[in-house]
Amino acid sequence: MLNRIDLRGGLRDPRRLLPRAQLDVSVAVERIRPVVEAVREHGYPAIREASERFDGVCPEVLRVPVETIAAAEGTLDPEVRAALLESISRARRVHADQRRTDHTTQVVPGGTVTERWVPVDRVGLYVPGGLAMYPSTVVMNVVPAQAAGVHSLVVVSPPQKDNGGLPDPRVLAACALLGVDEVYAVGGAQAVAMLAYGAAVDAAGEAHCTPVDMITGPGNIWVTAAKRLLRGVVGIDAEAGPTEIAILADDTADPVHVAADLISQAEHDPLAASVLVTPSVELVEAVERELARQVPATKHAERVTTALTGEQSGVVLVDDLDAGLRVVDAYAAEHLEIQTRDARDWALRVRNAGAIFVGAWSPVSLGDYCAGSNHVLPTGGCARHSSGLSVQSFLRGIHLVEYTSQALREVAPHVVTLATVEDLPAHGQAVSARFAGGSA
Repeated sequence: MLNRIDLRGGLRDPRRLLPRAQLDVSVAVERIRPVVEAVREHGYPAIREASERFDGVCPEVLRVPVETIAAAEGTLDPEVRAALLESISRARRVHADQRRTDHTTQVVPGGTVTERWVPVDRVGLYVPGGLAMYPSTVVMNVVPAQAAGVHSLVVVSPPQKDNGGLPDPRVLAACALLGVDEVYAVGGAQAVAMLAYGAAVDAAGEAHCTPVDMITGPGNIWVTAAKRLLRGVVGIDAEAGPTEIAILADDTADPVHVAADLISQAEHDPLAASVLVTPSVELVEAVERELARQVPATKHAERVTTALTGEQSGVVLVDDLDAGLRVVDAYAAEHLEIQTRDARDWALRVRNAGAIFVGAWSPVSLGDYCAGSNHVLPTGGCARHSSGLSVQSFLRGIHLVEYTSQALREVAPHVVTLATVEDLPAHGQAVSARFAGGSA
């Protein structure tokens, strides 16, 4: 079922040979540009028209009533409610420890620089609603934003035909559990545009979605394209692509576990990537047998099969775990599992991954819901330079520079010298003028 890439024999740079989904976001940007521009120019009517065209829903009012959000919590199955509360509790414990503290450095006597950490004021959180519903994504977006001290949170999620044009009730219930009461039944590029530009949200123009400062949360290629187009108008977390899992395993790995974990990510999307990196041919053969057994029994077998047989998935055979480590670092997976002897030692040597799941009892599914970690992670190799969503994502470092007259006088010659070198004499004069004529 899985394509095989044989890198045994050594390869200095395996990056170009590794499986990867091929997405041309730039083409999608041009496709959604008219939608984004229409929302900017016309607001509510353009959002309503796009919702009818793409979601088959023509909402009269886009903002979900506060009482509807509260009522959704009451409809939750008790087990689902308990699971969400546990997910929230564990995420809050982890993210509370990420909060940065202000720090003042005395550079010289009389000269200090203080770094203040200030939260973004208003954030829009996108929660997908396509092939699957994601109340867990509400948790993963809202918890770090709240821990950072974000003042105003707004959630957008696509309207559902089978829920009267409202977002999925479990998404609304998660909002209620987290205390978020500003929610809009809008999805796709039109939702991202609404968050960026703001819009009147009902026919009478009585309620308004004011623009946000930052947009976070995963979505399909159209959401990703809109975030790329509007980067700069608003801040964004990342351009999240289809989900991916890489598993670095040796002959101690249980093929039942490995196959199940590959399938778990493949069920997200036909473009999801599932990659096994191993020196063990025996493991590969055992995993193939398990896939043949497990895939037909899973609910989304067709979707899983498409993902596992696609060009973005496969087995990478390597000489040994050192070579495997070079491969997974080159791949920079969103989710990386280490199922080897001394798994933690190997995990600590990994440099590029969104999140690392160590050993046989830490599957990616745990991180998706209840590990306490965040599941909004960099995809498409972006883990080489980017991190997952965290409290830090919602904070800005602002420097306060405070120098006394004497401290400035002592460094003034260096400032003037550097300004002269860069042919910016007025920069030097802005310092020298303070001491002209015997000024203090």
